[in-house]
Amino acid sequence: MPADTKLVDLVLEGGGVKGIGLAGAYEALVRNGFEPANIAGTSAGAIAAALIAAGYTPAELRKEILGLDYRQFQDESWEDKLPLIDRTASILLDLGIYEGKRFHKWISEKLEAKGVRTFADLVRDPEEKELRFRYKLHVIVSDVTERALLVLPRDAQKLGVEPDDLSVADAVRMSMGIPIFFEPIRHRNPKTGEEHVLVDGGMLSNFPVWLFDARDGVPEWPTFGLLLVEPKPREHLGRRIEPPRRDKGVSALIDYLKALAQTMMAAHDRLYLEQSEFARTIPIPTLGVGTTEFDLERDRAEALYASGVKAAEDFLATWDWESYLSEFRSGRDHSRRDALAARLEATAEVSPG
Repeated sequence: MPADTKLVDLVLEGGGVKGIGLAGAYEALVRNGFEPANIAGTSAGAIAAALIAAGYTPAELRKEILGLDYRQFQDESWEDKLPLIDRTASILLDLGIYEGKRFHKWISEKLEAKGVRTFADLVRDPEEKELRFRYKLHVIVSDVTERALLVLPRDAQKLGVEPDDLSVADAVRMSMGIPIFFEPIRHRNPKTGEEHVLVDGGMLSNFPVWLFDARDGVPEWPTFGLLLVEPKPREHLGRRIEPPRRDKGVSALIDYLKALAQTMMAAHDRLYLEQSEFARTIPIPTLGVGTTEFDLERDRAEALYASGVKAAEDFLATWDWESYLSEFRSGRDHSRRDALAARLEATAEVSPG
């Protein structure tokens, strides 16, 4: 490692196609001498985090992200190919419009190209006993069955799998399962026989910036959160979500559920707006790109990538590690910072209603 390299922990927010901006921010961080020690991500953030942890350089990541045809991931189930059955059947039978198998194949190939298959290939420190610091990568998943947040691989045993044995591609596919759009992963615990329904981590915590915080003491290096924010975050959510197109019937229900899922994903920006002074967050403007805008044109993708680069450069222009420690790690009371951490950590486990 070069002498001037600065270690940092990264937490990447989810946001579907908007995650292109995360790759741009990563390029700027590396350009400024930062290297991730630990990296966590939700949904699209998990995709970028996995590729970074596997060893993709900023140039390689840019090529993969900008050259990707996201429409290929809209793979339909067999029943959708029958003349008399439409997408409604996918929701009723599979709980999602698209299967997600093409995405799983793509991410598996990209990871295997760097020699990564299971989390055993991403062990950062074999001597480290605390799992959150043992692995380079941490993937956020929502367990609908248990109504709980899972941080993989450290929570892999809750699924009956040893952390080292868990497939990285499987974990990322679990995390990117946007409700309604992609079928959830159904995982049967081999030890208990219980089936877990696993979906997008953003349902419970889209931005767990607290993940690598020490319980006490001064951290050895900072944590930066890469957050995707709307160009007009104060605008009413109803203006940014496609309304249901049908007034009645099963298709209307599907439209309603899709709008509900989009609303859930977009609502996290409200949390950021309320905590806009949070000192270690890099807010990346998403330029109006939609979470499920799979037909995104190249010029808009490049603009979003550039938005990530600029956001990180602007943040680093005023960032000072010593000042951060003095202001936020010296025992002073910062209710806004503490409130954000408390609200995010509270989503780690939701009690049954």
